Amino acid sequence: MEVREREAAAGHQRVRLTLRGTWRGAVEIVPIALFVLPFGIAFGAAAAAKAVPPGIAVLMSATVYSGSAQTATVSGMAAGAGIGASVVTILMLNARYLLYGAALRPWLGQASTLQAYSSLYLLGDGNWVLSMKAHASGESDTAFVFGSGVAMFIPWLGGTLLGSLVNEWVADPKMLGLDFLLVAFCTAMGVGLIKARRDWLPLGAAVVAAVVVDRFASSSWTIVAAGLAGALTAFARAKEPA
Repeated sequence: MEVREREAAAGHQRVRLTLRGTWRGAVEIVPIALFVLPFGIAFGAAAAAKAVPPGIAVLMSATVYSGSAQTATVSGMAAGAGIGASVVTILMLNARYLLYGAALRPWLGQASTLQAYSSLYLLGDGNWVLSMKAHASGESDTAFVFGSGVAMFIPWLGGTLLGSLVNEWVADPKMLGLDFLLVAFCTAMGVGLIKARRDWLPLGAAVVAAVVVDRFASSSWTIVAAGLAGALTAFARAKEPA
């Protein structure tokens, strides 16, 4: 009886979702969330330049929630691309989220449907990496993913609205080097997840796949290829006899 009670308590611990977990996620993502604002402004300005009304731009940020996909879609539609081509563009550029969701499955899969999908709806590159590192370090509160997602979602929407309204005053964030911030953050977090020598092989496979695919496809496919190569290599290693 005592063993079953401990197991039940441990299971309950794994799926908890609390306000404290939400707050921890929101606070820890703040350094990255602050730099989401100028990118939201940049998208809002780009949408306004293509004659997209502020309300439609904000709605797009709230539903698509992907800077690269949104910018490509707005540019394509301004050039005459249809709805079908726009949908394909969005799906292609956001394909990496299939891998993100799969990686979070062992954690969020234990939560309720509402908890899991509300967290995944707000998932972005930055808070996915932060959540993975937090979970590897012992974080068990699924609200961490949700809180970090909310903290990035709000400045993205606010920036989009602001950029749509004052687009003629907006400078390109790339001129300030802000576009490199997320890359540097993800790199630092990824390296921190390496715990043993055997972890370097999946990393090497991912790097090779990224370099090769980058010569023939867009950066989004590069991310997907790297993720698949690393995941498959790690899976193969896990199946090796000890």
